[in-house]
Amino acid sequence: SLKEKLAKTCDNQPFIAKAPLVLTFLADYQRWYDAFCRAGCEPRKPAEGDLLLACADAIIAAQNTVVAAEALGIGSCYIGDILENCETVRELLDLPDFAVPVAMVVYGYPVKSQKDRKKPSRFDQEYIVFENQYHHLTPGEQLEMYRRRNEKAGKKEVDIYADIKAFCQRKYMSDFSLEMSRSVREYLKKFSGSSET
Repeated sequence: SLKEKLAKTCDNQPFIAKAPLVLTFLADYQRWYDAFCRAGCEPRKPAEGDLLLACADAIIAAQNTVVAAEALGIGSCYIGDILENCETVRELLDLPDFAVPVAMVVYGYPVKSQKDRKKPSRFDQEYIVFENQYHHLTPGEQLEMYRRRNEKAGKKEVDIYADIKAFCQRKYMSDFSLEMSRSVREYLKKFSGSSET
């Protein structure tokens, strides 16, 4: 029943409820805070930097499980929507103040059509990996980056800026994205409000 509730909360994705295994990865600073208090340390409350470090640790752990699952022939899918409706998910999982869900992964055995499906084309490495300092793409480099990716995907004549605008509307400006940001912002307000000693 918990998987069914998570499936609804995470943008109504029924395959979550059907997955044999669902893991939620937490940015959990509660355990450290509790340990510090019990040891008589008189610690400050965790703050935003602590949360970001805990997020990095949780996402590293999630990726390690994905790699291990792949080695065993088990497929996986990240569910970014775990941050959407953060308050509801925190309630469902009975999370304490200093623990927040940052990633959820569903695992299962992929069927042949899933294994054989064409993977999305990626941007060439030269546009996303930089040495020593960040490189802002020129307008020409940006267009070439998209043109090359589209070419690999078999898309010949595409209005690149129209394609970017459509992606922006579908993902970045979508209701779920705005709700995810609102939800995280509300949590951070509570988190940062508790950071005073």
